[in-house]
Amino acid sequence: MAAHEAIDRLLAEAGVDSRRLRRVLALLGDGDWWTLADLVRATATSRRSVEALLRELVLERAGERFRIPVDLAERYNNALGSDISDLADPVGALVAGHAETLARLEELIAKAPRGRHTLDHVAATADTVLRRALLLGARFWLPGARLLCVGDHDLTSLAVRMLHPEVEVTVVDLDERILAYIDEQDLGVRTRWADLRLGLPASARGQADLAITDPPYTPAGVGLFLARAAEGLRDRERGRILLAYGASERTPALALKVQGAVFDLNLLIEAMFPDFNRYDGAEAIGSAADLYVLRPTTKTWPAVASRVDRLATAIYTQGPQAVEADAGLPGPQAAEAATAGLSPALLAGDWPHDLLPKVPRTRLTTLLAKPYAAAPERVAVAVPAGLEAALPRLLLATRARHVRVLLAAEPGDLPALISPLADVYEISRGTGAAGVVLDAVRLPPPDAPAARIVRRILDSAHGKVANAWREGLTETAGLTKREARTAVERAAPWAGDLTALELPLHRLAALPSAVARSLDAAAVQDR
Repeated sequence: MAAHEAIDRLLAEAGVDSRRLRRVLALLGDGDWWTLADLVRATATSRRSVEALLRELVLERAGERFRIPVDLAERYNNALGSDISDLADPVGALVAGHAETLARLEELIAKAPRGRHTLDHVAATADTVLRRALLLGARFWLPGARLLCVGDHDLTSLAVRMLHPEVEVTVVDLDERILAYIDEQDLGVRTRWADLRLGLPASARGQADLAITDPPYTPAGVGLFLARAAEGLRDRERGRILLAYGASERTPALALKVQGAVFDLNLLIEAMFPDFNRYDGAEAIGSAADLYVLRPTTKTWPAVASRVDRLATAIYTQGPQAVEADAGLPGPQAAEAATAGLSPALLAGDWPHDLLPKVPRTRLTTLLAKPYAAAPERVAVAVPAGLEAALPRLLLATRARHVRVLLAAEPGDLPALISPLADVYEISRGTGAAGVVLDAVRLPPPDAPAARIVRRILDSAHGKVANAWREGLTETAGLTKREARTAVERAAPWAGDLTALELPLHRLAALPSAVARSLDAAAVQDR
């Protein structure tokens, strides 16, 4: 079949959706050289569809770049008619007025920690992140508003603070590297550690007017992130959630399942901007995603409660917590070996049903949400694969004298995870029948003033850091409540209203030095 006939057949088969392919042809015939990745991103067309078209074309090539030869370009470069891109990108015309911000975002994104495939990370372009911030300002009244970023590998929080410094922005994220990087920029973003499968941080609940999320593109991932975003709203009537979600034009059934997750939460799709988000990668979905503006209804809140009640931890497309992966729960042999000789008074996590049937049990989500009433002496905690980042928080949340943890997988950064707990636990490790076993034995209270205050904060992990810190300063340094409050605010302006369980790991690690600074300031004031 001649190349022209093959192209005509592909266009005919695509029907009304052939505009995507015609756009590819127009770009290839405009005289510029294109790589496959750039062509996918520019047209928001899946890699498979573009490759199918390229296979039928006669192309000039220069390394990895290609184009339609000039003598053939006219055959394919038919007029596409009126451009309606403004409907999908209502703020595109505003970008030119923010060239300096765009350049800074490009630099920040280039230097940011690389994405983790196990968390389905794909970086949005700087232009996309800027346009998200512009859209927020163009559609909503932002003075006095609060924005919650439910995950922020794309650094949308930084763009919003650059363009709209009047907005109070909070980021909740699982990736410690991203939280530390955002804090390093010193733009006033409030960071909170959270594995959304285990709950939304207490200080992020019911506090936002707007929420934005670019979640894992599975129905379970989108449903969970949207439910947590809804939990973060304080304005239940006029609040909005912005969702980035994309699917290949070849997989409408998958997109329908994800939209089903939106409808399951009784969220109104108030607007949808096709292909608004562009990415460096994600070529399977055309390196693009739509941007939804969602509005809660009165039926949203019961649906959210139901959604988080039937929580699934497998929400990603890759890695140990992929939807298709084994749950990584302990088997009978591993469970018996891990609890042998401990005589736990509480089992936390998913242990086999027939293990120690008379011992009370609690879910990891419950353990992190509130202190366990009985304050047991010995606790056994099972941590499934993919939830290892929660380890330091689970140890703090138990309040037990002896905690034994069965990890289904070896954390790659185990020393970094447990080192901030050096003032609380002596931790040893061994290898069980399956997985890694850690024994954490609570240390006696320290004598040094700073260490004693740190211990007080971490022993009250469900309470507010600033409260325990102030109480420690009044008892240890003899400060008044007002003086103690001032000392904490100067030493740690990030302490605010968060709990120790929400502290990013770099904040936990810096806590001893920050407490020492507050004591030094108190000593100077006393003189």
